[in-house]
Amino acid sequence: MTRSAIRAPLAWLGPGRVATDVTVTYEAGSIVGVSSAETPEPSPGIDREIVADGFLMPAGADRHVHIGLSDPQAILRRGITAVRDLAWPADDIFPLAELSESPSFRGPLIQASGPMITAGGGYPTAAAWAPDGTGWEVFGPDDAAETVRDLAARGAAVIKVSLNAEAGPTPSDAELAAICESAHAAALKVTAHAQGIGQVERALGARVDELAHTPWTRVSDDVVRLCASSVRVVSTLDILSFGRRTRELGVALDNLGRFVAAGGEVVYGTDLGNGAIPAGIHTHELELLHEAGLTPDQVLGSLVRAPIQPGAPADLIVLGADPREDLGAFGDVRLVVRAGAVV
Repeated sequence: MTRSAIRAPLAWLGPGRVATDVTVTYEAGSIVGVSSAETPEPSPGIDREIVADGFLMPAGADRHVHIGLSDPQAILRRGITAVRDLAWPADDIFPLAELSESPSFRGPLIQASGPMITAGGGYPTAAAWAPDGTGWEVFGPDDAAETVRDLAARGAAVIKVSLNAEAGPTPSDAELAAICESAHAAALKVTAHAQGIGQVERALGARVDELAHTPWTRVSDDVVRLCASSVRVVSTLDILSFGRRTRELGVALDNLGRFVAAGGEVVYGTDLGNGAIPAGIHTHELELLHEAGLTPDQVLGSLVRAPIQPGAPADLIVLGADPREDLGAFGDVRLVVRAGAVV
């Protein structure tokens, strides 16, 4: 078995952990050792070594994509080695997710929700972007629970539910409760597209685990505090602006800023496939996270899948400069390693 290593003068190993003269050793797709000037370790036998002139850190993970509307190779080349697809037809996305586990797959590792669970005629069944089967309609609590069990059996990594009241009917409270109960019984989390008055509150009441978007209608301070204690938020800020300043973006930044101040957990996600979002690490999304109140260290933490430590995936990137000083450094991705293989 080949043991490889990458050396770099400066590395971000994880939140609050920066080191110099770093050597990361890996084999079989996983990190087996980390040595630095600060914490020198015996160097095991190495078969192949890369000397990188740049800033080493874990590769990125995008927690909200629609990979069928993007280019997997472009995603990987720009520093994203793992994605979570949040709504696509089951017969297409689950085989692709399984294929992505192969070392020969030219794209990121894919986890998938499969179809988004919705009410009869609800979003996204009539959405222009969504192929037939992207929304799975349920009719009653028993049907909702059975749908979750079916998706779990197909390999769903998460369950997504549509609470988009601005685009059609949404699951009833009883159906939503059944979705959450069935998902949690299967050890799966539930992420919700909550859009419209009262939908974030409904998600909280049903014990949804995550909001798939930062809400872009104002959420009260009390609800923000409740969210901060019980749900995670996926950012997807730039879909409200595509580089411009819009009213919706301003509201979302205010919501997210209060959520962050209350101690809530935010992870990077772009809704890739929705409009003019570039494949790979999207620098402007990270800049918006910083604007919402995350420190540069927290921005990096929201982006990565795992820190650099033994047992973590050997998914690494090298940038031309330190992004903690300027997030624009993500525009200069010089090296990508996925599961120990140089992209």
